[in-house]
Amino acid sequence: MPPSDGGTAPTRPTKASEINPRGSLLVALKGLWPYLWPVDRADLRARVAWGLLLLVLAKIATMTTPFFFKWATDAVAMREGADISTDAISLLIAAPLMLTLTYGFSRVVTAGLTQWRDGLFAKVALNAVRRLALETFQHMHALSLRFHLERKTGGLTRVLERAREGIETIVRMLVLHLAPTILEFAMVIGVLLWQFDWRYVLAAIAMIVAYTIFTFLMTEFRMGIRAAMNESDTDANAKAVDSLLNYETVKYFGAEKWEADRYDRSMARFERASIRTDTSLAWLNAGQAAIFTLGLTAVMVLCVFDIRAGRQSVGSFVMVNAMMIQLYQPLNFLGMIYREIKQSLIDIEAMFAILARPPEIRDAPAARALAIKGGHVRFEDVRFSYDPDREILKGISFDVPAGRTVAIVGPSGAGKSTLSRLLFRFYDVNAGRISIDGQDLREVSQESLRAAIGMVPQDTVLFNDTLAYNIRYGRPQASEEDVQSAAELAQIDGFVRRTPKGYATEVGERGLKLSGGEKQRVAIARTILKNPPILILDEATSALDSHTEREIQDALERVSRGRTTLVIAHRLSTVVGADEIIVLEQGRIAERGTHAALMLRHGLYHSMWERQREAERARETLKAAGEVVEPTLGASAEPATASDAA
Repeated sequence: MPPSDGGTAPTRPTKASEINPRGSLLVALKGLWPYLWPVDRADLRARVAWGLLLLVLAKIATMTTPFFFKWATDAVAMREGADISTDAISLLIAAPLMLTLTYGFSRVVTAGLTQWRDGLFAKVALNAVRRLALETFQHMHALSLRFHLERKTGGLTRVLERAREGIETIVRMLVLHLAPTILEFAMVIGVLLWQFDWRYVLAAIAMIVAYTIFTFLMTEFRMGIRAAMNESDTDANAKAVDSLLNYETVKYFGAEKWEADRYDRSMARFERASIRTDTSLAWLNAGQAAIFTLGLTAVMVLCVFDIRAGRQSVGSFVMVNAMMIQLYQPLNFLGMIYREIKQSLIDIEAMFAILARPPEIRDAPAARALAIKGGHVRFEDVRFSYDPDREILKGISFDVPAGRTVAIVGPSGAGKSTLSRLLFRFYDVNAGRISIDGQDLREVSQESLRAAIGMVPQDTVLFNDTLAYNIRYGRPQASEEDVQSAAELAQIDGFVRRTPKGYATEVGERGLKLSGGEKQRVAIARTILKNPPILILDEATSALDSHTEREIQDALERVSRGRTTLVIAHRLSTVVGADEIIVLEQGRIAERGTHAALMLRHGLYHSMWERQREAERARETLKAAGEVVEPTLGASAEPATASDAA
């Protein structure tokens, strides 16, 4: 079950993660039953009950069909030369006609009851699929950032797509086909024993057993082929999505042929596996047909001998043929049921593995909502590592007093962004403690914690929706006036007014229709709209030009006034007004103090400042000479500042 910040899942006695994808059909049915018989939906339980009743009635109607066939045949095939009256002739003609009509009516009734049952159960099945899909979606969001950084988006979406289809297949097969098949088997065996004798039953059972064993063995053999096909399909889809998401990079390097070759190699593996799958399916179908034909022939031969011996009529021959042909349908369903369920279990195996993976970050059993009194943030001897062999933070301690601004600077890889991830509790610290107003983050709910913090990241990714949607994401219930006010404060309202559709403008996949500065301002606007007591600014103006940077910097200063603000900065000119600047180096605090105090120390901060100033002066000189040159990798260890206003 997802933690409290992931939403609520349906109440049930069995978790989806408890379903063993490699287990038996009974195990799968046991795991899925709470979704098919939901304790909180009396209407769906009523549909299941009515569906089972219609199932029984449909099978009873099905079993009457061969009897009408037999009686009609016997009536038509009365012995020649019988001395019968005119009235008897009329009855003779009428009897086959009526029996034939009754035979047709019984088939119509069977089909009607079956479709009625399927229609009633459709809502139950799709509700089960929806609940399982919802639980999977919630669980995905409950998993840690570590999980999502390790996954390939294209492969993951393909796995989830196949899993959803697999769940629907399992639900449909188990309830709409497996139960009717078992019931029909029992009825056919009973009728054979009642109308004929044990030899017919033995022949039918031998055929059913041989058919079932052959089907199961062949299906097991095909599972490995199916798994290889799915793996190659997932790999091809992941490569396609990854390549299309990085469309511009592909164009920059002229790598279209390289990407096409990678994709084609994956599709070639998928083609080979698919051919093996189709070939093995052909062998499976041929074997099933041969086994059934042998069983049908054996039963009909027995009936021929009984007719010659006078123990059965011609109608019995027709009846046993119709009954065996009728038995072929559930037999074929049995093979299909087993095959489809086994294949579906392989399809959803990856999803069940995800569901079985416990969230790395969980709310404590007695977690309470975060109570913000002022927003005092404190890091106390915090140690953290993504990999046990490489510690990122090595005993970090500092305070961000309520309403004050503290900046974190330092070389790349020093652990600056890790601090913001820990504050959001995307990860838990390995040692030490992080608190807000004295409350340990591990003792409060994640939902209340994240509601109290606003984030403007360095790399802004937007939803493929409108500008209004992306801004309103900060507070979904906000009014149009609130959205516009936030946009004005973030200096994006002018851009919005210049677009033909205004706030209804689509931003494209990941916001790629907007410039870097426009995306950054949308991120600032939605954070302003959220109106949190604590702000994290992760180089919030990194994608802006010098003029806009000053405007946004002024806006951020107004927004952060009276709020606890943690600024993670690469451009040192953006943090000169911070109440305290903390310089990180290799996971430790190397220096701390105000801008003026750090400059007087002539330490790491002073060195970084001078390098940025030199890089900026070099750019200005080149601009003055009429050249436009990007800074080289060796120009500075940090991005060049846009302003030396300090």
